[in-house]
Amino acid sequence: MSAQAPSAVILIRAEKFVPNPATAADNAFQHDAPQGQTAEATAAAALAEMDAVAAALRAAGVTVHVFADEDHTRPDSVFPNNWLSTHPGGYVAVYPMYASNRRHERRGDILEMLKSTYRLQTIVDYSGLEPDGIFLEGTGAMVLDHVSRVAYTAVSHRADTLVLERFCSDFNYEPMAFHAVDAGGVPVYHTNVIACIGTEVALIALDMIPDEQRRREVRERLEVTGREVVALSETQVREFAGNAVELCGRTPEGRKRYVMAMSGRARRSLTGPQITTIERSCEIISVDIPTIELAGGSVRCMIAGVHLDPRSTRAPEPTETAEAIDEAPVSADGQV
Repeated sequence: MSAQAPSAVILIRAEKFVPNPATAADNAFQHDAPQGQTAEATAAAALAEMDAVAAALRAAGVTVHVFADEDHTRPDSVFPNNWLSTHPGGYVAVYPMYASNRRHERRGDILEMLKSTYRLQTIVDYSGLEPDGIFLEGTGAMVLDHVSRVAYTAVSHRADTLVLERFCSDFNYEPMAFHAVDAGGVPVYHTNVIACIGTEVALIALDMIPDEQRRREVRERLEVTGREVVALSETQVREFAGNAVELCGRTPEGRKRYVMAMSGRARRSLTGPQITTIERSCEIISVDIPTIELAGGSVRCMIAGVHLDPRSTRAPEPTETAEAIDEAPVSADGQV
């Protein structure tokens, strides 16, 4: 398993999807459903898009865990990466969420699946910070370099630096916080709309970091790891080109297959040279998800990667000692 590119993911089959009115105020990427389109039609279209993403990832050899959600009070549950992240070594983090109607997206059955299917040691729960108005929305707020242990974070009220420091201390990451804004000066609401870090390539909208020195430091920090940096424009970011994620699948012959998952809209915004750079290290897999993108997130937001070692699916072979214990002992007088 690659440290950066997980081979398994969690998706939520949100049957009552609609763009969340509680998140519209600070999410410049969010839009209303087309005028006249019913909530039922919107939800049905989003469900078909989610199923298409799951099918594309499975076809690439990625393990996909799908959880159904019929709750109409969780319009954004299709984006589980905001409340959950997993980490090599058996660690899981649960995060404090900004919108109050998103806080019950956290699900015990997903955590129980991780416990039973993967080697999980510790769950660190930061959700108790919500009453204090302190938020860090998972791998939406942070884009993590799992290899060099860096947490790239665009500061916003969804990414508080205090809880970022706490997460980095608990999980042994280096915090790399910066301010990022669009052309109108509006802060970027989630880091993962402007940046994606793969094993050998990084996509990032450096020009949206207004501080020239910090912009240079972020680029140098990415390049020192040996990654090739693909600079995205703000126009491409608005097409969700930054909202991608590298995964590790398998070919039919069982060989590793690195893929970069993104939306069709995102891929169409990339230039030929950018695509060439990305595909030197991983194959681009794209799926059109226009309905889900109305909520202000794209393919990366839909995916909670599983960076955990799976448990063995077969019973262990008994050792010689265990076999000796299992043999029926015979006493000196011949009695069993």
